[in-house]
Amino acid sequence: MGRAYEVRKYSIQKTGAARGKIYTTYAKEIYLAAKKGIPDPDANISLKRIIEKARKEQVPTDIINRAIEKAKGVGGEDYEEVTYEGFGPGASTLIIKTLTDNVNRTVGEVRAAFNKVNKSLGVTNSVSYNYDYIGILAFNCDNSEELFEELLNEGIEIIDFEEENGEVTITMKPNDHDKVKDVIEKIISNPDYIVDQVGMFPKEKITLEGEDLETFKKLYNMLEAIDDVTEIYHNVNME
Repeated sequence: MGRAYEVRKYSIQKTGAARGKIYTTYAKEIYLAAKKGIPDPDANISLKRIIEKARKEQVPTDIINRAIEKAKGVGGEDYEEVTYEGFGPGASTLIIKTLTDNVNRTVGEVRAAFNKVNKSLGVTNSVSYNYDYIGILAFNCDNSEELFEELLNEGIEIIDFEEENGEVTITMKPNDHDKVKDVIEKIISNPDYIVDQVGMFPKEKITLEGEDLETFKKLYNMLEAIDDVTEIYHNVNME
């Protein structure tokens, strides 16, 4: 298969470098997954997967349990996922994913970050058409042929399947993400995922220099500092 996502698989910049924000973000996502479905990871695959990722990020068990218990109650926060699209310096673009209980507050904070660097938010689809919404899993595997055959046997349509130096990278449709993980975990016991993402990946990346690069970093850092922001996707080569 082609190597279209060889570099792209590492292009998502995870937000929440501060441990406290990571905890808060996962608590919200766990709460939302439990609230939308059954608040039991054994009966709610979305909740189960989010908890798995939270544990890998070393989110304490009590935070996970509190979020689930909170979802079992009546009322409480009514979080919703809201995504914003914006234009940075040069030809840079950003997609900002948020999880908020107050849309007016969140959009105000996101807009203010863009305004501070004299850049602007765009309307829906003004940026996202230049991104692919896909799932990517990367992990070490010494029996990639067996894995590939099993994926085919399960009737899963894989966008891309790559193996290099013992590392397998699979690109799939977002709805197939959990199905692919089920197949992987049937063949590999406790796989250590290097990349485990469903998100927006840029079709092409750009390189910024000088003042444009500094402005982009400033904008990115301001967006990252917003409590309600959970992910920032962009098309800038940060390497």
